[in-house]
Amino acid sequence: MKERVTFISDGLKISGDLCIPDNAPKGKKLACIMVLHGFGSNKTSDNVKGPCQMLNDWGFAALGFDMRGCGDSEGTRANLICMEQVADTRSAVTFLQSRPEIDANKIGVLGSSFGAAVAVYAAGVDPRIGACISSGGWGNGKIKFQGQHPGAEAWAKFTKMLDDGKAYRAKHGKSMMVDRYDIVPIPGNLRHNLAEKSHDEFTAETAQSMYDFTADDVVGNIAPRPLLLLHSSVDTVTPTEQSLRMFNLAIQPKDLHLFNETNHFMFSATGSRVKTVLREWLDMYFPA
Repeated sequence: MKERVTFISDGLKISGDLCIPDNAPKGKKLACIMVLHGFGSNKTSDNVKGPCQMLNDWGFAALGFDMRGCGDSEGTRANLICMEQVADTRSAVTFLQSRPEIDANKIGVLGSSFGAAVAVYAAGVDPRIGACISSGGWGNGKIKFQGQHPGAEAWAKFTKMLDDGKAYRAKHGKSMMVDRYDIVPIPGNLRHNLAEKSHDEFTAETAQSMYDFTADDVVGNIAPRPLLLLHSSVDTVTPTEQSLRMFNLAIQPKDLHLFNETNHFMFSATGSRVKTVLREWLDMYFPA
């Protein structure tokens, strides 16, 4: 059962889908996992819909929602500020704790890519989040971007874009818009994985926010709550070393799994071990 819901975050109306298992026992409060979408995406993404269905099949409730400025949510379009997305995620926890069918003490978070970085940071600062799953995420924006824009020429072009964005706002009083692939390059053969109505352009402030974002700083605060890091070992979008860094900075209980057979959009892949690993991890650390 999918219910269209809304909740408020910093005065903005956030749109979501609360998915409840069809066979959920009546009167029983359910564990729930929030599923966070990737860069400029929305709740219609396969990396949201797929995990929500999968979690329902395993007995969990699941909440997918559009971050502010994305999808059907309010907010400045295509202006993705990392800490504002952390605030939206924490507001989602507050919303879920108000729902009678949800166990207020059993709320976890699963994020993909940009959403994974937000998930780690939110779990690191909000003890109400009982478990964190990061898929293809990152912990240090500057180092991540250095991996995505390798070489002196590419790095100079990227940092010039950041500087140009600041100068443009100072001169014109508004944001300079930047092509999404100038911020996060994605190989052409993977671009079909982007959800419909994903943003094609973003404010330069979006790129600066990502550059400044350091989930590494708080990943160690998640313990003693469990952390699962999933990453493609051949990720051509987000450098694999980002999950290795977070694993080294995290405290037990923590797990890291690298998958050779998947790409960055690992929940869109078929026949991979990702779902098996996730199911076994949840059974051990955060059972429904």
